[in-house]
Amino acid sequence: MNRRSWVRLDNASNVFLAARSEVDPKVFRISAELDHEVDPDVLQMALDTTYDHYPLYRAVLRRGIFWYYLQDSELRPRVVAESQHTCAPIYQADRRTLLFRVVHHRRRIVLEVFHALSDGTGALWFLTDLVSAYVRLRSPGQQLITTEQIGVASVTPFDPGQLAGRRPDPEAGIAETAENPAQYLSDDSFAQYFRLTRRQRRDERNAEPFLEAPPAPTPPEPRGFGRIVGASTSRVHRVRGTRTPDNRPRAVELTLPAEEALTLARAAGVSLTVYLTALFFDSIRRSAGDLGAERTLSASIPVNLRQFFPSTSARNFFATVRVEHTYGDDPEDLDAVCRSLDRQFRPQVTSEALQRRLRRFVRFERALALRVVPRPLKDLLLGLVNRASNRGLTVAVSNLGRVALPETVNAHVERMLFHVSAVRPQFCAISHAGRLVVTFTSPFTETGYIREFARRLSENGVEVSVAAARVTEPELADEPSPEASR
Repeated sequence: MNRRSWVRLDNASNVFLAARSEVDPKVFRISAELDHEVDPDVLQMALDTTYDHYPLYRAVLRRGIFWYYLQDSELRPRVVAESQHTCAPIYQADRRTLLFRVVHHRRRIVLEVFHALSDGTGALWFLTDLVSAYVRLRSPGQQLITTEQIGVASVTPFDPGQLAGRRPDPEAGIAETAENPAQYLSDDSFAQYFRLTRRQRRDERNAEPFLEAPPAPTPPEPRGFGRIVGASTSRVHRVRGTRTPDNRPRAVELTLPAEEALTLARAAGVSLTVYLTALFFDSIRRSAGDLGAERTLSASIPVNLRQFFPSTSARNFFATVRVEHTYGDDPEDLDAVCRSLDRQFRPQVTSEALQRRLRRFVRFERALALRVVPRPLKDLLLGLVNRASNRGLTVAVSNLGRVALPETVNAHVERMLFHVSAVRPQFCAISHAGRLVVTFTSPFTETGYIREFARRLSENGVEVSVAAARVTEPELADEPSPEASR
């Protein structure tokens, strides 16, 4: 009998397992919308080819006494027509199944992933290779340069790299590329970059202190484990509403010209992610009418660590930073909110700041006292910490950046889309071929703040198209398909 390879989960993935719930099963979706109806037979052939180049995606999740681990398997994925609501649960503790699914509906190729397996960047690499293989098989006469030949798909972030002093050329499409795009089960970039040896820890303790410039204002930093997970010390405003009937997320897609959105962000002197976050805050404030005593709005923003610490691993390799803004009695313009958030965001997304924080996290995870705690108790503790952290967040924001596919593939892809299951209102952004798609997800049926968000963009001369998924019983009764209706 062949012995299966296995590896412990990275630190971020353990949190996803402890935090998953019926409302938020920790699943995210990345889609490519083509210029034609998807051929499922060709897509299955493309999936078979792509799957063989991604050993990580062959993994199943197993439970040990003290930890979870990924184990190699011989399972093969099957392409299916969409029949469930978006971001339906994938991981089932009592079943040995793959941790992703490939779905097709009309013109969309959809990849849904359980977040404990991979992050958005790693999943995007898989999807772009899948779409490239599909186009090559469907049009065999084309001389298609695949991502396997040129490295992983080109992904130009809108801002974190810029904020770190490495401004990408918006025309060139700077990417995190690799000579070999295959993603291995054992690749753990957290351990590679942030787990110190005993000698390194001793040298760090004995290092000479040095004077630093006064840091820019950031949200108050809590103590204990809250310092590691980024919990809030403020009483923040939390959006409330009517839960969807069967816990499906309310998904609303906004499509707009990417360059026009970037122009607004540049005029405010901030990155696109910061601008959209500020607009999100302002839309919530306006739609609420009165924030009452809870005048602080806070957001969690993930940062792709591959921009600072080179890695070709498709496993989770990101950190989150938190920004907040407290509204006063007098009206504040959007530019003032942008500047407030920017002053907090910039100092948190440098390699030095990220390294300090993540080394703390890894030290905590590797502490002997925690390592000997049985896994069910770890799940309970991490779940409690996650719920405490959630109480200090208003929204979550994720910007996957600009995707540049091989030229032959670009001709057949009209839009890229990205969103996640949600325990709170949030949006995900992704850009391709000049189109920026901002997808809001929420566990609530109400969409007032989304209407306000779209209205504010329209007032600034940005043309916005909207598509919303049906979630209420009257809406579902009229729904002809699982696809979002336009």
